[in-house]
Amino acid sequence: MKLIVGLGNPGFLYALNRHNIGFMCVRHLARTHKITFDRKQGHARTGIGRIGRYKVVLARPQTYMNASGESVNALLKRLNVRPADLIVIHDDLDLPVGKIRLRLGGSSGGHKGIDSIITRTGTQDFYRVRVGVGRPEEENGVALKEEAVIGYVLSDFTPEEKKIIDETIPKVGEAIAYLLSAGLSAAMNKYN
Repeated sequence: MKLIVGLGNPGFLYALNRHNIGFMCVRHLARTHKITFDRKQGHARTGIGRIGRYKVVLARPQTYMNASGESVNALLKRLNVRPADLIVIHDDLDLPVGKIRLRLGGSSGGHKGIDSIITRTGTQDFYRVRVGVGRPEEENGVALKEEAVIGYVLSDFTPEEKKIIDETIPKVGEAIAYLLSAGLSAAMNKYN
């Protein structure tokens, strides 16, 4: 069984924020594969179904982004899933809007949700599907303060970005299905 987690913040206020691209992607994956988020477990909304030959649990943690590890760790234990069978979808400031990058392991890259998962599970060895949300522009060549970056990820996509993201979300679903069927190297070659 595979656990596929989309990171984001619960609640209507955050629904269309850049930080919620993981939620958006996992919702699309659920619709595509006729999976319903009809359970509450491990501090998450979950749904069970199949993608290809794999039984999957899709999850949207309800712990808010910076405490995602609390939910993911609880789900891994409750479902008896190894971290090697975990796929996390999340936003990435260092990628242009709509770009996708798949990888296994590595550091959090400063992403607080991923950092929380690494801390709570005690491992970096899980799959990540990074979805680019772009980075706010520097002011006069000076990097923005953390508050400005937080404000950026908690803001909605612009209409132009939304068009790109609407095309990206189905590609993320395709990339995950391909990752499951063909493996990481093939998926990276096709989608990175």
